[in-house]
Order: sequence, then structure tokens, then C-alpha cells
Amino acid sequence: MTAMLPITPASLVVAPDWRDYALLDTGVGNRLERVGPHRLQRPDAQALGLPALEARAWQGADAVFSGGEADDEEARGRWRFARPLPEAWPVRWRDITLMARCTPFRHLGFFPEQAAQWDFADRVLRTRPAAAGQAEVLNLFGYTGAASLVAAAAGARVTHVDASKKAIGYARENQAASGLDERPIRWIVEDALTFVRRELRRGRRYHGIIVDPPRHGRGPDGEVWQLETDLPELLNALGQLLHDRNSAAGPCFVVLTVYAVRLSHLAIARALAQALAHQGGTVEAGDMALPVEGASLHPTAIYARWVRP
Repeated sequence: MTAMLPITPASLVVAPDWRDYALLDTGVGNRLERVGPHRLQRPDAQALGLPALEARAWQGADAVFSGGEADDEEARGRWRFARPLPEAWPVRWRDITLMARCTPFRHLGFFPEQAAQWDFADRVLRTRPAAAGQAEVLNLFGYTGAASLVAAAAGARVTHVDASKKAIGYARENQAASGLDERPIRWIVEDALTFVRRELRRGRRYHGIIVDPPRHGRGPDGEVWQLETDLPELLNALGQLLHDRNSAAGPCFVVLTVYAVRLSHLAIARALAQALAHQGGTVEAGDMALPVEGASLHPTAIYARWVRP
């Protein structure tokens, strides 16, 4: 029988501590958001039901994204602007500054619900005893670097990997905007699975790994990524990239977030629990959500997390 770690029953994690971002309303396949001083409307397949706000609140949006499929985060479309917006503008989460922007894929240059995972990584890293030395954190599919900056601010040395040179350029902008230019972050443009395979050959080890893979994508050299077929290999490889439980390496963690797939959080939790069975520790899984102003919660993604004290 294949070994597997026990999985903590499903839990809901909600993004904390946003001041420069708010989810104002959702309904009929769209969300209305405040991003810094601007109001934006974007498609969202999980925005079922009817809006709570009056129509004039939605009609006052500074920009509206249209086109593409509501359940495809990588579908191109276009923004219609009711008034001019800057190409990029700053938003803050705690001490991290991120440059928001209206991208052709309806993204904002950051994912606000990920603040729940940034908070988790920050808490684990800050419990690290000084005697254990500096933590090494790997951020795969790192996009514009928010998680990398949070880990670096918490004292870790960070390796950030993304297939998009443009995304890493934005990540460097965020690093400068956050005043973290002197923190040790390696920015690497490469296919995530290719990089991980090479790290295994090098014998590298990490204390924390953050994984936020797309459903499908391409590496800089044409490598093809398909989540359902490639994620199991990636997770098994990550199990070998972590410091062994007998190495006195201090606390270790893995954060896995998955969007826009027909999977249960239990499916990704089982895959993670199996891949890390030899490492000990515990696995939890559940849904991620954003608070909606004056209402309840809006679902955004599924996640699985592993931690070993």
C-alpha cells in the first residue's frame, strides 16, 4: 500500500490585511473590485447569484474587462476604460508594495486572495530559530513575485522561477517598490519542471517551496505544461528537494494553490500527502476566499499545504 500522510479536514482560508484592495461585489459572472483608487470589473466564473449593490455602483467602474472565457484565467480579452488609468499603480499588503496593472489576461499583476498563503509562509519563516540558519525558499511559477518578496522580507534567501521574462521584469519592479533590492532573491526565467529536475541533480535542498501552477502553459524553450499530467511528477520531485526530516533543518513547508480546474481540494491534498509521506509533517487542504464588503465570502481557488515543525 502506498504511504500517505494524514490530511486535516477541509479548512477555508481567507485573505487578510488588505487596505489597498477590496472585493466590492460579485454576481452574474463578474466581480467588482477596488484596486488602490480605481474600480475595476472582471469576469469570474464563480460569481454566481445576483449582485448586492445597485447597478450604478457597477456602472461607475473605471475599467471593464470583456472577452475570453470566464473560467479560463489565461484567456485574452480587452479592457474598456471609462477614464484614463496609469499603466501601473502601487498597492500595498503590509510592508510589500506591488504594482497593479490591467493585463491582457484580466489579471491585476497580483492575486489578492494569495495574501492568505503569504501570511502562512511569513508565519512559518518567522518561527524559525536563529540556530537553524537562514531559510532557503523556492517559488515556482512565481509570476510577479509577491510571495518571493514576503519570504525575503521574513529573512529567507529566495529562488524565484517563472517562464515569462516580462513577469520577472514586473517582479523586479515590485522588489524595488518594496525597498527590498538588497534582499537575496535569484530571479530565473525557466520552465519550472526543467529547473526542478536540474536542482535535484545538483543536490540542492530547500526549507520552503511555493507552487502556484497554471492549468496549462509553455516554458521559454517551448516546454509544455499540463497540470493534470505534470503536477504529480513535480510534487514527487519537490519531496526530494526538501531538507530531510533528520537533518535538523528547522521548520519546512510547501504551499500549493490551483485555479480553474475541475478538481477537489482533496485531490491535490492526496497527491501532496503521498509525495511527502517520507518527510513526515502534516497536510491541510481546502478552499481559498476573498471577503466581499458588507456581505460574505467569495471562493477563488483550492489549496493544499504541508508543514513540518
